[in-house]
Amino acid sequence: MSKPKDVDSYIANSPSKAHSILEELREIIKSTVPEAEEGISYNVPFYKFHGVHVGFSAFKNHATFGIGADVLRSKNRKILEEKGYKTGKETIQIKYGQEVPTTTIEQLLRAKVNKAKKTTKDE
Repeated sequence: MSKPKDVDSYIANSPSKAHSILEELREIIKSTVPEAEEGISYNVPFYKFHGVHVGFSAFKNHATFGIGADVLRSKNRKILEEKGYKTGKETIQIKYGQEVPTTTIEQLLRAKVNKAKKTTKDE
């Protein structure tokens, strides 16, 4: 994939089977955290807000949503893994053909915002 100049070009240059998942992740982020600044960082879509960031990327057989270890706790990972998602310390893998775990991602995003606002307020 060539170096994307914006999120639209990133999605357009991703595998076609990734498009719907990437668009859905984008919409979840934008609707849950409307103040997030959308951009490209490390050649993938990143969303920055309150001093923190989240992002997503496309691979051959899955998309990855990066939320961070601060909110993706073992409890969340267990719930996601029971539903068939693979998780890492900071990420959720969504296979092409799998439904996006919208409710869980929204909850994680809200937790990330709340944590970031609290940290900013405490400083």
